[in-house]
Amino acid sequence: MILVLLAPGCTSGPAAIDDRPYAEQLQAWRAQKDADLRSANDSPIPMADRASFAGLTYYAVDPGYRVPALFTADPTGPPVTIDLQTSQNGRQPMRRVGTLGFTLHGTSHKLSAFADVAARQVDRLFVPFGDLTNGSETYQGGRFLDLERTPTGLYDLDFNRAYLPYCVYNHSWECPIPPRENRLAVAIRAGERLGK
Repeated sequence: MILVLLAPGCTSGPAAIDDRPYAEQLQAWRAQKDADLRSANDSPIPMADRASFAGLTYYAVDPGYRVPALFTADPTGPPVTIDLQTSQNGRQPMRRVGTLGFTLHGTSHKLSAFADVAARQVDRLFVPFGDLTNGSETYQGGRFLDLERTPTGLYDLDFNRAYLPYCVYNHSWECPIPPRENRLAVAIRAGERLGK
């Protein structure tokens, strides 16, 4: 089974107004994700383990890892397709649609954003990334973010919503691995992590 854009959450785009403090909103989102993993038919948690599933593990909520990002679309012309390596040594073609530029803790960074090759209209950006926590605090293959497409090109890039690929919880899932261009030379201690 191949994982592409299957996480239940997103970080930007139109949504109902939620007046709760940011940390409360994020905790509610995380609790809903845990509930979905316990009960959804397509959950990566093996059926035999769902009753004892204690929930995902996260870094503490840190608003400093929630930053604005400006999307720059790739130049018009033939779509740029990149074959991402997968967790099972396969290849998964993805269409690179542009880059997200942002500043985190005073340093500028850029991440490529992708969409499914077959998508006629890009409504959602898939942002796989690696960082210096990979292999120790987070999955060695990296983590993902999903962003609802915005008309302005300005995105709420919230690493507190970064998630581990589902192949971490079930080896029958095949997950794309972030390309070299999306490997950040910093430790992103936000979002989902390994262990307790």
